[in-house]
Order: sequence, then C-alpha cells, then structure tokens
Amino acid sequence: MKINELERKLIAAARAQAPSEAVPYAFEKRVMGRLSSAPVFDPLADWSSALWRAAAPCVAVALVLGVWSAFRPEAAPASNDFAQQLDSVLLGGITQDGNNTW
Repeated sequence: MKINELERKLIAAARAQAPSEAVPYAFEKRVMGRLSSAPVFDPLADWSSALWRAAAPCVAVALVLGVWSAFRPEAAPASNDFAQQLDSVLLGGITQDGNNTW
C-alpha cells in the first residue's frame, strides 16, 4: 500500500469520528502550560549538588585515615640517616675492589 493512500485513509477515518466529550475543558492548555514551566537542565547545578553530597564521606574517610595513621604502632624505628640509605641503594651494585660486573 502506498504511503499517500494510507495517510488519506487514516485522515478520513479520524475525521469520521466525533470528538469525545470525555476530555476536560482546556485540557490541552493545561498540558502545554505545564510543559512550558518545566525546569531547565543546568549541568553546573547537577555537578555542584553531587560534589556537596560527596564532601561529607570524603571528610569522614580523611578523618578515619588520619586517626588510624596517628595511633598505629610503629613497626620499626625509622633511620634518620638519609644519605647513608641513598649511598647504599645507588652504589650497592659496585664492589669494593673495583671490579665492575657490567
């Protein structure tokens, strides 16, 4: 069936039906009024509200980790001789007698 013929038949069938009285008075005006008063999408407001909602859990996690790191027992005393540790790491592969293996 051709599209033009189908369209013509559908329009003729729609015109043959009488309008229903079940639709309230000015219903379409109320619907259009609600559509025009719909809130506008604001991505900046969405981001800011999401960040504010995430602020409290982030503060809670930071506080828990801070308390945990402050009150945990020390496993081994830390050496304060940074130069000694640096030399041992950088020069650890060189032998004392001068024989380089590379």
